[in-house]
Amino acid sequence: MQAQDIMTSPVYIVSPGEHVAYARNLMLKHKISRIPVVEAGILVGILTKKDIGYRLRQSEPIWRRRPIDNIPVNILMTREPLTISTTTTSREIASLMIQWDISGLPVIDEGEIAGIVTKSDFMRSAAVNSLKQTVADVMEDAITVSRYHSLDHVIDIMKERNDKVVVVNNDGTLAGIITESNLAFYLYETERRELPKKDVMMLRRGEPGGRKQHRYVMVAAAVAEDLMSRPVITIGCGEKLTEAVNVMQANHINSVVAVEGNEIKGILKRDDIIREVTV
Repeated sequence: MQAQDIMTSPVYIVSPGEHVAYARNLMLKHKISRIPVVEAGILVGILTKKDIGYRLRQSEPIWRRRPIDNIPVNILMTREPLTISTTTTSREIASLMIQWDISGLPVIDEGEIAGIVTKSDFMRSAAVNSLKQTVADVMEDAITVSRYHSLDHVIDIMKERNDKVVVVNNDGTLAGIITESNLAFYLYETERRELPKKDVMMLRRGEPGGRKQHRYVMVAAAVAEDLMSRPVITIGCGEKLTEAVNVMQANHINSVVAVEGNEIKGILKRDDIIREVTV
């Protein structure tokens, strides 16, 4: 199987001078995560949800926190993105995605964009549908944050680990999940509008048979629970990978939290599944 067999075509594109708001709206309208940036018919970059989301950190320089309508795509885009040809094999595509940690590869034919192969496209391929492993065989440990952690802390964790985070309640149970999409499309601070501030009440760890006591109250501009997705789609650890793929596709998500009862056991991500194809 080659790139031409699984690629998406035609491709939505933007120019370097377009505003990020325009590109973001295309992503929302067409349910896509990345847009190639083209100038005079030549691919010069690619803009992803991650590029947008990671600029939301409130302590970033002012130019990174100005209204999104005023930011041109060429400031945030990744320049000279990796590309493939129409005849690149599915195994080579999987290897490139994992090796370079990229979710979409523009397909170039005779110097022009013929299509794009994304991880979503790859998840529909025969190579993935033939996998025999279970969720427990492939899942990773979940990175967790409290629902009261600040937006800055969440972004720092996601950038450091290059990953999504699972949000937990005080008792360790599942509260939500934060992905690049949550960051990219969250209502964030601009020059004209600040993030809403709220009182956050923290509770002491409860004593057996006793009452929980308030530990402290703090004021935060935005916390994890403000942008997390919920309810979270979960799956049993013993389920087959093919069932996990079906769940992801049915719910338009790229990860599922693996659980046993109310206990979080790990997280299964699209990358974990694609990596199995390269083995």
